[in-house]
Amino acid sequence: MNDWPEDGGHGRGSANSHSEGARRMRHVQRPQAPQQPPRYDQGYDQDQGYGRNQGYDQGQGYNPNFTQAQGSGYDSGYSSGQVYGGQQGGGPQGGGGRGNVPPPYAPQGPGRPAPDWRKRAKIGSIVLVVGVLAWGIGTYAWASSQMRNEVDLSKVIERPSEGDCTTYLIVGSDSREGMSAEDKKKLHTGSAEGKRTDSMMILASCSSGNTMISLPRDSWVSIPSFVGSESGKQYPARGGSKLNAAYAMDGPELLVRTVEFNTGLRIDHYAEIGFAGFANIVDALGGVELNIEKGFKDKKSGADFAAGEQTLNGEQALAFVRTRYAFAQSDLQRTKNQQKFLSALANQAATPGTILNPFALYPTLGAGLDTLIVDKDMSLYDLGKMFFAMKSVQGGDGKSMNMPLAGGAPQNSLKWDMPKVKQLVEQIRNDEKVTVEADR
Repeated sequence: MNDWPEDGGHGRGSANSHSEGARRMRHVQRPQAPQQPPRYDQGYDQDQGYGRNQGYDQGQGYNPNFTQAQGSGYDSGYSSGQVYGGQQGGGPQGGGGRGNVPPPYAPQGPGRPAPDWRKRAKIGSIVLVVGVLAWGIGTYAWASSQMRNEVDLSKVIERPSEGDCTTYLIVGSDSREGMSAEDKKKLHTGSAEGKRTDSMMILASCSSGNTMISLPRDSWVSIPSFVGSESGKQYPARGGSKLNAAYAMDGPELLVRTVEFNTGLRIDHYAEIGFAGFANIVDALGGVELNIEKGFKDKKSGADFAAGEQTLNGEQALAFVRTRYAFAQSDLQRTKNQQKFLSALANQAATPGTILNPFALYPTLGAGLDTLIVDKDMSLYDLGKMFFAMKSVQGGDGKSMNMPLAGGAPQNSLKWDMPKVKQLVEQIRNDEKVTVEADR
């Protein structure tokens, strides 16, 4: 009995009708090789169809080396000299295909990792902080180099003891330094030589509250003995004189000595600005907003103001703080206007919009530091504290007042009310809330 199944007389790998392939016995099972995925890259050529990888050779007919494993990916179990897992198709060794190109469904390598945004934000923040610090340090160093630390308070003799508050003597002088003839005419400053005090005030920066005290330049005071700031000579005390005479005699050092002698309050820092610097700072800020309660005019200062909210430029600001003849109270009203304007100026200068904006900060610092004269121990930090203290006075966290007065004195001067002055000084020295009132 014939156990071989009929196969139509042809083998499975037959390439023509006259060949007979291998037959299989029912009781024989061939070992199965691991299943391999079919290869889709079989060397197909659009011009030639299926090429040599399929076991056919155009023009040659039957290929005896062709096997089912090579043609369809099936491994019959017989080895034709190839090693399992070897190259099965195209490429230099597989005969015409696309080489070792992996199938489209083969596992790909690890993809690009997702960006770590938290890490990037941290690095960006560090870079930003470093940049801001570098800019701040550079600006501080530049501004410090521009300061005119010219007043030597160590030359002042017989000084009062230090108090709990930081005190500043702020002086506006009528210096025309750096002004052209056209500037003097425009700002109505005149052409007087030298310089004199045009305004004086004490600013006490205290934890209990800041206090700004105007000192009328016509105040009747005693000028004590002093050592000349330039000559080094000892000069005897003088009788009663107007306060601004001390500045005219020996400059800032004698003015500080006279204020300390007549008040008993130690002055920690000195700051002085002339006409040109004052106007330039206002213009660098783009003007200062101010509410003028009552309009006034003055030909000598060039003032011509209507009542109401308005923005004053440098020329107008200088006229506002210098006007005295348009008021019945003369110098007393002028000191009120000076306090009001300086507080508004500080309020506008000491803001993030100015401090953090290089296009506003550098022009403002450049305009002010060129003409601002301070003591040798005053740093840019101290100057900043002074401006913020002035700003707080306008904001209600402090008090502005004139030095308490007791009435008239010789040469149309003003006499201080000494009992009130002593009480005021004691409160400032002890960092107590100022309760002393003065006529405004």
